[in-house]
Order: sequence, then C-alpha cells, then structure tokens
Amino acid sequence: MPTMNELARDRKEDLRAEGGAVTSRRGRRPSRFWRAAFPLVLVLPVVVLVAGFVAFAEKIVRARPPADAHADAIVVLTGGAQRIDGALELIAEKRARRLLISGVNPSVTARDLARVVSRNLRDDLACCVDLGKEALDTIGNAAETRNWAEERGFGSLIVVTSDYHMPRSMIELAGAMPDIALIPYPVPSPHLSFAGWWHDPGAFGLLAREYGKYLVANARQFLPTDVIAANAAAN
Repeated sequence: MPTMNELARDRKEDLRAEGGAVTSRRGRRPSRFWRAAFPLVLVLPVVVLVAGFVAFAEKIVRARPPADAHADAIVVLTGGAQRIDGALELIAEKRARRLLISGVNPSVTARDLARVVSRNLRDDLACCVDLGKEALDTIGNAAETRNWAEERGFGSLIVVTSDYHMPRSMIELAGAMPDIALIPYPVPSPHLSFAGWWHDPGAFGLLAREYGKYLVANARQFLPTDVIAANAAAN
C-alpha cells in the first residue's frame, strides 16, 4: 500500500500534468484564432476596394451639372472640345466673369481654339478667357488654377471637366486651394455611356483606371503640406 508521502508525490505530479495540458491548450488557441482570421484579413481589403469602386462608378453615373451655378470665375480642365464649349456657354449665360482653360498645349493659341469651339461662342472666347499653358496633369491643373484665382482675388470657381474626371479633379483642386469655394460642373463624355459600365469593357476599364488615380489622389492629401507643395511646384 502506498505511503502518505507517495500519495502526495503522485498528486503533485498529476497536478503538474494537468497544468501542462491546460497551458498547451491555451497556447494553441491563438494559432487557431489566426488561422480562422487570416482569410478574413485577406478578403476584407478586397471587399472594401470593390465596394468603393462600385460606389465611385455609380456616383459618376448619377453626376449632373447644377441647374443654376454662379461663381466668380470658371476653370475648365482641357481634354475635349465639349468641356470648353460647356464652360464658354456658362460665360455666355453670365454665370461667372472670367474663364481659365488650364492645361493648354503651349503651341495652341486662342485662334486655334476658336476653330474647334461652336461659332456662337467665339466672341466669349475672345473677351473673357485666359489660357493656362503650364499644367501637364491634374496636379498641375490644381496649382495653375490656384495661382490664377489668387492673382485675381476670386473666392469661388465653377469646375468644368468630364464626369469621370470630376471626383479626382475636385480632390486635387480642393487640396491646392482650401479657401476657395468649388462648384463641380461635370460634362458627359459624348462617345461613352457609363449607364451599363459593368458589362461595357471600355467604360469599365476607364472607370477602373480613374478609380485607381482617385485613390492615389486621396492618399496624397494625407502627406505633409510641404511635400504636397513641392510635388505641385514640380508639376
């Protein structure tokens, strides 16, 4: 028959064994959790990106110009004759006092532009339009527009560009001139409909590329101010 000392020793060994088993089970729990959570960690960013893209595309589908927009001046970002015509029509309707066409090729003159705009808008082109020839991209458009607006003391601008380009343009312009009120005036793309973008390869591809640029433009706004200013100056 075991002695009392032997029984006590056996009990201690049993307790140590049970403690080791509990510790082992506890040690396995985190690994089980991460194995279960890892697929979710991978999938969640994809879901967020896809949901963001759908919201972005639908925002462009629903984009409409305001019915009675008025401001101190207008800026149109070059890229198509329909944008310039749309901006000149606003000048003709006395919606603003002056217009900047930003991003004009340095070799293009007002006479060259007169050949591509509607005939009834050419007088407005001659009287009330400035040509900005320094911008090479949307970041440059923002810097060029800021300098032009500040030199003339404009406190509000109507922004004219293509519907798909408007979200990114507004981010860049607002970042460059936070104290100036901006009114978006999207112009539909004449040869491209976004209504059925999910089954139109051309529309889908354009929206996907623009969404990527839009995300980059958003991310840039979180950079230090001096970095953004240096980037804008370089453009």
